[in-house]
Amino acid sequence: MNAIAYPKGTVKALSRSLRIYHGDKQRNAAMDRLYGAFLAPGDLAFDIGAHVGDRVTSFRRLGARVVALEPQPGPARIIRLIHRRDPLVTLIEAACGDHEGSIALRINSANPTVSTASAAFIGAAAGAAGWEGQVWDHEIIVPCTTLDRLIMRHGLPKLLKIDVEGFEAHVLAGLTRAVPVISFEFTTIQREVAEACLAVLETLGPYRFNVAIGESQRLELAAPASAEAMGDYLRGLPHDANSGDVYAILQS
Repeated sequence: MNAIAYPKGTVKALSRSLRIYHGDKQRNAAMDRLYGAFLAPGDLAFDIGAHVGDRVTSFRRLGARVVALEPQPGPARIIRLIHRRDPLVTLIEAACGDHEGSIALRINSANPTVSTASAAFIGAAAGAAGWEGQVWDHEIIVPCTTLDRLIMRHGLPKLLKIDVEGFEAHVLAGLTRAVPVISFEFTTIQREVAEACLAVLETLGPYRFNVAIGESQRLELAAPASAEAMGDYLRGLPHDANSGDVYAILQS
């Protein structure tokens, strides 16, 4: 990585991310079980906000083709190194949002997994318990595309995963057709973003919802729930739950 001038602390942070997100065999097995309920060999998956590519790797273990978006140069290079010989992984160094063009990305050099295009996310983190010491100290301008454009170029995915630190509703605003399974990250410092995502998804098709807390890789509900019930569930979570992923499953 020495050929690229990363902000101070980023190389160490990326090494930590590699250990956390690729080095835990039990976590990886749990992830494969979770996504294996939605993906079969030959399916197409989109990973929006791929970071260092642990979901990309899981999707490939399941035999899926993957289109991964990661706008940060450091994490993108890691994905490229891991999957450089894999023709079924397409890496696009861009953000995803509600418009084509470019966008400002705020980088957290010490913790690049929470780099974001959302000023509101940074504002919500300021002073929040559990977010002490987080600093977004660097800004880059990156290309921005939309889900509709990605689908036009690469096809309709079976699974769409979105993890973009408070920008999830903007990503979904660039989608005008139903995808069979969509996951999006939520945080307890910005529950309103998750509610906005639920509202968008209700306009796209008859979805039902489940949720995984943190990195448990386990769905919490015995059966998928309505958008209203999922909103109630998320509002009732304690602040310490911190984050997780909502799964929207299109009903036939």
